[in-house]
Amino acid sequence: MSAELFFQYLVAGVTYGIIYSIVAIGFNIIYNTTGIINFAQGEFVMLGGMTAVTLNGFMPLPAAIVVAVLVTMAIGALVEIVFIRWLVNPSVLRMIIITIGLSILIREIALHVWDEKVRALPYFTGTSVSSIEVGGVHISPQVLWVIGVCTVIVIILNFFFSCTSMGRQMRACSDNRNAARLCGISARNMVTLSFVLSAGIGALAGCVVSPITYVQYDSGTGLAIKGFTVAILGGLGNSMAAVAAGILLGVLESFSIWVMPTAFKDALSISILLIILFARPSGLFGSREVFSMKEF
Repeated sequence: MSAELFFQYLVAGVTYGIIYSIVAIGFNIIYNTTGIINFAQGEFVMLGGMTAVTLNGFMPLPAAIVVAVLVTMAIGALVEIVFIRWLVNPSVLRMIIITIGLSILIREIALHVWDEKVRALPYFTGTSVSSIEVGGVHISPQVLWVIGVCTVIVIILNFFFSCTSMGRQMRACSDNRNAARLCGISARNMVTLSFVLSAGIGALAGCVVSPITYVQYDSGTGLAIKGFTVAILGGLGNSMAAVAAGILLGVLESFSIWVMPTAFKDALSISILLIILFARPSGLFGSREVFSMKEF
């Protein structure tokens, strides 16, 4: 393999790894506050992309993205209020079944609203054929948008959870729900906020990656699997680790097509997920209590 081809694979792997990381961050936000593993997270990504594509036919691209994110955030709040809030001490299995059911429901609704056509937003800067050449490696300007958005999301989230009153309240609910209630924190509102934030981040990710990966009614399923793999690999609840784990998975997938058919690329992530679940369920950077369901 030539050096030029090596770095081209590396750039592609980092790009897709960052996409997986953004989805994993959505998993982590909800898990950090509720202990819930939301398997409908991929559908938030799909809804953001599909809604933005539709709105872009009536308004400028930046406005379409903002409105799409707000609409998806409202859907995230609705999902929590209607399907999650009324539950009392749900088991892990029950929550998994509910969120998988929500994923299927949202996907079927999207099929009826948008049909099976593949859609995409225009490139934010440049076109699909324009690229930046660095040392013989061609990089799409949209890749820089993906990297930039992920970086901003991680920085803002770290600041939010560490330095703001609302973020500390969400962390308090994660550590001990009853103690947080005794301190006057509305645990229910914190859970709703976690779904809103997760849906908003997923929607923004769907908009940013849409020009590269395209989007259709069932595109969220694959992203949810990859995002969940990355969240487990990095350790549930750790957003910084999710970025490292996402890049690792993306690079492994990218170089895997050098030694095996492209059709087996998705099998690699599933294999990694199974290995991690068997060998180290807490992930590479997570605590060993990560899979114990927090008190809901």
